[in-house]
Amino acid sequence: QVLAEIPRVREDLGFIPLVTPTSQIVGTQAVLNVLTGERYKTIAKETAGILKGEYGHTPVPVNAALQARVLEGGAPVTCRPADLLKPELAELEAD
Repeated sequence: QVLAEIPRVREDLGFIPLVTPTSQIVGTQAVLNVLTGERYKTIAKETAGILKGEYGHTPVPVNAALQARVLEGGAPVTCRPADLLKPELAELEAD
């Protein structure tokens, strides 16, 4: 069942390439879907990160309904995620 669920999860996540760490994220979400008996009853934190755009752009758009559920009215990350971090070097040098 998990092997059949993996390509479905990958499609929902925008056909994200299956390389570490995304291969583990897709596999984990597939296992959760099978174990709970309901697709996306439980969404792993990392799966939510992909849907939010924290892992960058996906080859095709992610499942819109799933993304809306995770974003809870917020906006997806559309820039380089590290650009959202505040600069901390000056603060560290001051300490």
